[in-house]
Amino acid sequence: MKIVLAYSGGLDTSVILSWIKEKYDAEIIAFCANIGQEEELKGLEAKAKRTGASKCYIADLQEEFARDFIFPMIQAGAIYESQYLLGTSIARPLIAKGMIEVARKEKAEALAHGATGKGNDQVRFELTAASLAPELQVIAPWRDARFRDQFPGRAEMIAYCAEKKVPVQASAKKPYSMDRNLLHISFEAGILEDPWMDAFAPKNKDMFKLSVSPEDAPDKAEYVTLDFKKGNCVAVNGKALDPLGVMRVLNKLGGKHGVGRVDLVENRYVGMKSRGVYETPGGAILHFAHRQMETLTMDREVMHLRDSLIPRYAELVYYGYWFAPERLALQAFVTESQKNVTGTVRVKLYKGNIMCAGRKSPVSLYNPAIATMEADPTKAYNQDDATGFIRLNGLRLKVAARVQRKK
Repeated sequence: MKIVLAYSGGLDTSVILSWIKEKYDAEIIAFCANIGQEEELKGLEAKAKRTGASKCYIADLQEEFARDFIFPMIQAGAIYESQYLLGTSIARPLIAKGMIEVARKEKAEALAHGATGKGNDQVRFELTAASLAPELQVIAPWRDARFRDQFPGRAEMIAYCAEKKVPVQASAKKPYSMDRNLLHISFEAGILEDPWMDAFAPKNKDMFKLSVSPEDAPDKAEYVTLDFKKGNCVAVNGKALDPLGVMRVLNKLGGKHGVGRVDLVENRYVGMKSRGVYETPGGAILHFAHRQMETLTMDREVMHLRDSLIPRYAELVYYGYWFAPERLALQAFVTESQKNVTGTVRVKLYKGNIMCAGRKSPVSLYNPAIATMEADPTKAYNQDDATGFIRLNGLRLKVAARVQRKK
């Protein structure tokens, strides 16, 4: 039996690699996706092989991540529960897709992952597998009672590695867990499980990796321009960039000014609430500027219809339905809605804030001659027409008021 394992080289996946190889009497092929986490990848292949893998694939998926996952999601304006920019959620289907490609190349029968049985990631990995490779078996050790009985904690995992001569660096448990990629970094668990704990207190400033605290950001504001074409950012400060380049530049700018920090209690798909702290500096700027471009160029009814679908779209991403037919159908509508979202937005970054400092477009729907409070030289709008408009829209309200008065 061949199994492709999502592998990072840390304690959990090192133990899982050795454990499933033994329990399933299988050949293990390790897979690591480089999606901008900037973790140490040097020596990972050798480590995987010393742990028991027959091969180790390290795939650079950063360009695909930015182009085919982050940018389409930004076009949709997706944000989960009004706060979360879906940094972890959007990465999981890409990782699973990469694993499936390796599984087919190697003619493997199964995929394996180290996602906990309490979280969202297990769902995201496995729904992607169901959508793209229903023939593959999925092995999730944390949902196997045998695994949990053998490894109730890190001490047992460290002891197992010592016994099996698995090369891991045994260390004390971190006060929180982290997950990083091109779009964001998330922090959860440990000391963050207390929702009263102030993650942004000065004593916790060392936790953050992508951004300075707003208090430590420059005292001088910085202006940044973003050029959009059909809903996608194609240049920053006048320099043409591909999606990966856009994310890298905006992450640096946003981090410098302390923007994109969020602390929220969210609803996991599996039914419980969890507390997470996120840094999304570049994504926050891109999301904000994209919306500003839309305000100038999108038809009102198209915008309102798209906006009504944002919660649903965000749920599909958060829950793991990226490759489901309903998300693909929604994306087709989003793509159509973005055909005129073209122009330039100027934003002002200052101590954790993103402010609009101007927007312009060759296809702007804003007409100052019509909107002006002064006399309209175009004669496009007759204020007398508003009388009938208001009377007709107020009719049902008058009827209801009279009925209630009689009652």
